Amino acid sequence: MAKVVTFGEIMLRLAPEGYDRFFQNDRMRASFGGGEANVAVSLANYGVEAAFVTKLPEHAIGQGAVNSLRSYGVDTSKIVRGGERVGIYFLEKGASQRGSVCIYDRAHSAVQEASPEEFDWNVIFQGAQWFHFTGITPALGKNAVEICREACKTAKSQGVKISCDLNYRGKLWSREEARAAMTELCQYVDVCISNEEDAKDVFGIEAENTDIYGGKLNKEGYQQVAKQLADQFGFEKVAITLRTSITASDNDWAAMLYDGENYCFSKEYHLHITDRVGGGDSFGGGLIYALLSGKSTQEAVDFAVAASALKHSIEGDYNLVTVSEVEKLAGGDGSGRVQR
Repeated sequence: MAKVVTFGEIMLRLAPEGYDRFFQNDRMRASFGGGEANVAVSLANYGVEAAFVTKLPEHAIGQGAVNSLRSYGVDTSKIVRGGERVGIYFLEKGASQRGSVCIYDRAHSAVQEASPEEFDWNVIFQGAQWFHFTGITPALGKNAVEICREACKTAKSQGVKISCDLNYRGKLWSREEARAAMTELCQYVDVCISNEEDAKDVFGIEAENTDIYGGKLNKEGYQQVAKQLADQFGFEKVAITLRTSITASDNDWAAMLYDGENYCFSKEYHLHITDRVGGGDSFGGGLIYALLSGKSTQEAVDFAVAASALKHSIEGDYNLVTVSEVEKLAGGDGSGRVQR
């Protein structure tokens, strides 16, 4: 299948065991993750040739991140080596009415301080058919905005499809900064992924009669959100994930995919969550796979939501599921019975 290139930051994830609070004991589990890296791992697990691009130090922690990606079949050959540090995030997983907490320590990471001339996008995109990034990456700084701009320009000139998950992070930049950068970058994007909050935070486009904190989502309101996004930027498709957060442990999860004519809603899954981080990235990976596979709009959103539903049962950032497992759930078998 087609080669997909993703670009962003992979970070070291440090998390207390289970649902312990920070320093409730003296142990933390170390793993790696980050939006675009998570998408690349999902795609590699589906059998897609996926490459992840970033900048990482040449020391043991940087190599550990590279090895983590390689272990799942992700192409790391275009990763730039250099810089001083790998970004870190600390995760305290929530449970019941206590929400999860993420604390970031990513300032001056190698990719944040990377320069545009370090990435030869003409070479990177050779043989590629799809490019994916998220709004987290340009939020890392002015250099990162420029790198994303050059990547998008080159991808567009080579006929490479571009997808972007808006993924607004208020800890990285203001709404005004996000709107300025993403308004420019989204002119190149073919497939936009958003959630209940991102379209409002980045572009001021809001669904009517929706209370995401009170568990009230007006699905019909998101049809207008999708249409406004598509009309403003010329997106071929707009996906909006729909999460009803009952507690930190229990969510209802669905999505809508708009293709310019049809508004296709997935079924809604009730999730009892093991690990929520990476849920949106697993949706993105599932959607890219489904669209590259030639699935219809309805089939694509059904596959992406099922893939993401399964991710919520898996510890860590990465979605470690197969196409057959996703298709089984999308086909209606969510029983969780033992497979013998």
